Amino acid sequence: MNFPTNIRYTQEHEWIRLEGDVAYVGITDYAQSELGEIVFVDVDTVGETIAQNEVFGSVEAVKTVSDLNMPVTGEVLEFNETLNDQPELVNNDPYGEGWMIKIKVQNPAEMDTLMDAAAYQAML
Repeated sequence: MNFPTNIRYTQEHEWIRLEGDVAYVGITDYAQSELGEIVFVDVDTVGETIAQNEVFGSVEAVKTVSDLNMPVTGEVLEFNETLNDQPELVNNDPYGEGWMIKIKVQNPAEMDTLMDAAAYQAML
């Protein structure tokens, strides 16, 4: 399992990487391994502001569908369109090419409520 230290983690297994006031969001290496082969990522919230812990989309694997929860309050700026044709990127590179959305963070202080890599590993 891979646990990058430059990102924050949620209890629902999403990750967020802040770059200025914009952040990338996806699911963790642990989450993708538990879900199995990802076949579809559904995000129809581009342009909407989603509150922390609210659902921003879903991810479909061969055996299940799971909601995707927003790590911090933010406006969904972009969906990773590459996932439409290559959803397996979530399995192969969850912290890189497999990112799901880009958001404009509304309240950076919410980042402090999330886990660092050590806390996330301990939770698992």
